[in-house]
Amino acid sequence: MKAVTVKKIKDELAHRSANELMELCLQLSKFKKENKELLTYLLFEAHDEDAYIESVKAEIDTLFEQINTKSYFYIRKSVRKILTLTKKFIRYSKKKETEVELLLHFCYKLRNFTPSIKRSPRLMNTYERQILLIKKGIATLHEDLQYDYQLELEALINE
Repeated sequence: MKAVTVKKIKDELAHRSANELMELCLQLSKFKKENKELLTYLLFEAHDEDAYIESVKAEIDTLFEQINTKSYFYIRKSVRKILTLTKKFIRYSKKKETEVELLLHFCYKLRNFTPSIKRSPRLMNTYERQILLIKKGIATLHEDLQYDYQLELEALINE
């Protein structure tokens, strides 16, 4: 089966009743965990972005605490997993402020991680790539926010 375009889906959804739309959403939520997480964000957390950011930060903190530090292989693997999860939460929000805030937090946790990431070129590359993404994200924000986040970024880099 080949998927149709988003435009065709949108046109078809316009002809459906409210009950049919609700049933379609419930079917989507049962099909895949990501769909359920996205619906949870849209229905319960989108109205309070600050609380959403704090909950994601708390989850990132928890995941960093659980990293197996026996070897850099396990550390890299865990960091990639945390980064993937962070990017997924950023995708749900679609707001640049949220992206910058969460990536700054991720980089802060990675920078202050023990053992130091400076001994692993791959972890340093991951860190530097995220710093570049933060800089790109900051450039798209309002001037006041740019200044605030730029200060945070400089503090992170100069630690």
